[in-house]
Amino acid sequence: MVTIKKITALLCGLLSVALLLCAFNVVTDPVGVFGDKLLNWYSYNMTNNPRVAKIAYLEKNHHKYDSYIIGCSSTSSFPTEDFNKYLGANFYNLIMYGADMQDTQLTVDYIIDNYKVKNLVLNVFLSNGDTYATQDSDVLYNLHHKVSGENPLWFYSKYLFLNPAYGASKLKSLAKDTYLQQSFDVFDENTGAYDKKKRDAEPISDLDSYLEVYNEFVNYTTYNIGLSNTDKCMESVKLIKQKCDKNGVNLIVVSAPVYTDHFACFNEYLTYDFYYKLAQITDYWDFSMSSVSCEPRFFYDKTHFRNCVGKMAVARIFNDTSVYIPDDFGVYVTKENVEAHLVGFKSVQNTTQSTTLPILMYHNLSNNGGDDSISAEKFEQHISTLYELGYNSVSFSQLCDYVQKGIDLPEKPVVITFDDGYLSNYEIAYPILKKYNTKATMFVIGVSVGSREHYKDTNHSITPHFSYEQAREMEQSGLVDIQSHTYDMHMWAPYEKQQTEVRPNILRINGESDKSYLEALERDLEKTNADFEKHLSKKATVLSYPGGYTDIMAQAVLMQNGICATVSTKEGKATLVKGLPQSLIMMNRFNINGTTTMEKFLKKIS
Repeated sequence: MVTIKKITALLCGLLSVALLLCAFNVVTDPVGVFGDKLLNWYSYNMTNNPRVAKIAYLEKNHHKYDSYIIGCSSTSSFPTEDFNKYLGANFYNLIMYGADMQDTQLTVDYIIDNYKVKNLVLNVFLSNGDTYATQDSDVLYNLHHKVSGENPLWFYSKYLFLNPAYGASKLKSLAKDTYLQQSFDVFDENTGAYDKKKRDAEPISDLDSYLEVYNEFVNYTTYNIGLSNTDKCMESVKLIKQKCDKNGVNLIVVSAPVYTDHFACFNEYLTYDFYYKLAQITDYWDFSMSSVSCEPRFFYDKTHFRNCVGKMAVARIFNDTSVYIPDDFGVYVTKENVEAHLVGFKSVQNTTQSTTLPILMYHNLSNNGGDDSISAEKFEQHISTLYELGYNSVSFSQLCDYVQKGIDLPEKPVVITFDDGYLSNYEIAYPILKKYNTKATMFVIGVSVGSREHYKDTNHSITPHFSYEQAREMEQSGLVDIQSHTYDMHMWAPYEKQQTEVRPNILRINGESDKSYLEALERDLEKTNADFEKHLSKKATVLSYPGGYTDIMAQAVLMQNGICATVSTKEGKATLVKGLPQSLIMMNRFNINGTTTMEKFLKKIS
């Protein structure tokens, strides 16, 4: 009798543990198969297993979408928002890590059979000819049972009795979640694409500096990659096309860019065979090899290209000439032109267009000059020298047009900037600028505009600043562009009235949360734009970082809110790359002040 009681107690104990395990896994739901009703953190779930988590997400949200992009992870950089714009659709990106064409075909079958689908963008990447039918029963790599046809009971049981370490990891990660993506939440659940706010906000300038950070592209190690599954891949592409044709789905087939050294890993004959066979099944847009493939700055590893490249690709598909696109980027391939197109692979070379230019940083003008000021005489000497040497002053709008639209700059471009918005910029610099018909950008501190005597509402004396009425007069001349030096994030701590810690310019206060910091950044920019719209009938698009200080989150937030270019205080020429918007971020400048001799000035600009 005692033995039976012990066994019963043991069984009850084991059952209780099993039930607790199941309850824990349902509540934490680390892949989202149970609806993630408590945490509702699908960006995390998708990072664990996008094949399963995205279907689980769409089961609740597919009514928001009517079109899909699908393929392996390089598919992420084709922007859903651009396809939405051109097709009047609502796209969702169904990228899956290393998706082979069988994964893709099964997923396409499911979404067309169960959701409303108007458009399908299919990425047939070269490596799809290497791997096929690599489905894994592992909980982090398997397909959703609704897609694969796996027994539902077996499918859900794997997640009910999942190692609790997965759920515990999700709870720990939740406490560390930030505005920018981290290794545990790399997806934007609303678009299905990788969250690249951080990558899109990182400054990129000259190639040597880039390769110091992304040294994978230095002495790239090549290896042999076979394409033994090309025929199986093509059979799945054929079935996808038939499915789309039968159901009236507009199919757009693309082949994503491949970094040139990675492309060299594939056998030349088998590569040609892959692309030739694809053309026998369907017309497609081929972006695999072009001058873009030869420029490391357009990639962040051997198989993943930047969002700006995806933007150029979609613009090519829809013939949007307002977006800069390299001439050789994107060919519409058909049965008729495929052979001639493939021959062109051999002649691809790097023709990336870039330029370097000096951006000069001035502050105050005074009679005597000094560390942070310059005399009127010296300033006019600088401007007249630029004029005599044939330099052409340009605006930040022209820099943005060069990068984003491919509109060339004049010969010997130079940018003149003034930080802080001092009254002397209006009274002394502006007349000199007019005399030599020279453009300049003046970065104003919003809270100080029009301040003549005191720092904010204190008794501390300051150098006077020009007013919005004077700013408007300068802007109306067509020579001066007023932009932001923040509204109130250029703080001088000894003059601040508050007793709490003063923000170190635009950086975080110690212990400040992501949420509070984000709100502070957005609030500051909103105040700037409110003043700009009221007095200048525009919003700020360029920002000079106070003291040159920033961090990647500040840059990401600013870009999300309309700032397309920023400047630092780092000495050196700025490097701009056509098609690469990150080259407009944290641009270098040369600090010019009363101690800058004419010899030093000429050396900086030359």
